[in-house]
Amino acid sequence: MDLGISGRVALVAASSQGLGLACAASLAQEGVRVTLNGRDDSRLEAAAARLRRAVPGAEVGVVTADLTTPEGRGRIVAALPEVDILVTNNAGPRPGPYSAWDADALHEALAQNAVPAVELMRAYLPGMRARRFGRIVNITSAMVKSPAADMGLSASARAALTAAAKSISKEVAADNVTVNNLLPERIDTPRQEFMARRRMERDGITRDEAYAAIAATVTARRLGRPEELGDACAFLCSAQAGYITGQNLQLDGGTYEGLI
Repeated sequence: MDLGISGRVALVAASSQGLGLACAASLAQEGVRVTLNGRDDSRLEAAAARLRRAVPGAEVGVVTADLTTPEGRGRIVAALPEVDILVTNNAGPRPGPYSAWDADALHEALAQNAVPAVELMRAYLPGMRARRFGRIVNITSAMVKSPAADMGLSASARAALTAAAKSISKEVAADNVTVNNLLPERIDTPRQEFMARRRMERDGITRDEAYAAIAATVTARRLGRPEELGDACAFLCSAQAGYITGQNLQLDGGTYEGLI
């Protein structure tokens, strides 16, 4: 299927690895001109080089900036003033008990996982609306719908973003601008390596045993592949997805227990 977005311009936040890079790769395969973002210049350039090798002819740029700061977001927008596609993403807070969720921790979680996405949307939406095409995809988390006991900081900040995204989607839909969220769980990225190592230290088990234990919590009995999320992102950015907005798409191997 031709997704109808070849030649479009995209910014993918926090995309030097993991889910962000997977989304960038899927968009590049559709002919989208992609800009990667991250804080580490050498890691970012290496990711861009890998992507260019993987997708011959891909147009891949980079902008090194910390999107959690006003200065970093300003650098991003200065380097890329207009985009047709915005994919927001950032690493979440470390897991921990509610006793650690003081005001500083709550503010930091919002600064990581809500404020940057909303600010980037605010920066790019006027141009999208004027051109009557825009696709925004926020990578949040399955924790938005079913928070784990130790993931409350991440769930709270991402739920705030979910509410903001829904509100924004209602205001911009008539201009052919969509705003949707991807809710991943147990995707095989460096984040799962971190979670596996936590299990190894906590339970005194091997890496293979830790990964097997994680996979056993998924209904599909396996971890998701990054490209599966990337391709879902690309479809939500497509011309064909113009009637899908304000939605939360879970990529969790069928693990979520609820109906809606």
